[in-house]
Amino acid sequence: MTQDGPQDGSPHAGPRRAVCPGSFDPVTNGHVDVVRRASALFDEVVVAVLSNPAKQGTFAPAERVDLIVASLAADLGRADGSLPAGLTVALVDGGLLVDYCRRIGAVAVVKGLRSGTDFAYELPMALMNRHLTGLETVFLPGDPRFEHVSSSLVKEVASHGGDVTGLVPDVVLPRLLDRLAGRG
Repeated sequence: MTQDGPQDGSPHAGPRRAVCPGSFDPVTNGHVDVVRRASALFDEVVVAVLSNPAKQGTFAPAERVDLIVASLAADLGRADGSLPAGLTVALVDGGLLVDYCRRIGAVAVVKGLRSGTDFAYELPMALMNRHLTGLETVFLPGDPRFEHVSSSLVKEVASHGGDVTGLVPDVVLPRLLDRLAGRG
């Protein structure tokens, strides 16, 4: 086995690619933490922004992509706003996550877990994904500082005037507050 994977023609030859899926509406510091840590485990990580046309999000899917790129670039200290090789953000419209993962050659899905409740929710999906295509799921325990943070809770608190500083990336905070105030 080499650094790039086995050379025997198995499906895992080449770079090990993982997908971090979510709606990211908005991206939180917990999301950024999980993506950063996944990037240390895999050669390539694709942050897959899932779009549900039946739901009206706070941010349009393309805006979420832009906010994630800006948040990750800032977190990684990339002043030019770019992401390093091996880290990408993609908008995924419809279909099954396993089909998207197969198309791009991903070997795993990475999910952050804040609590046992997250595990109970995510485990059946992970088992179904493995049943359908053999796709594995890697669960990363979330940073305890963000255990209570979810995109929906951040939006609810901020919409009522609560301070969510430190729960979302600095680049996201003013955009979120403007959007919730009807200014953007």
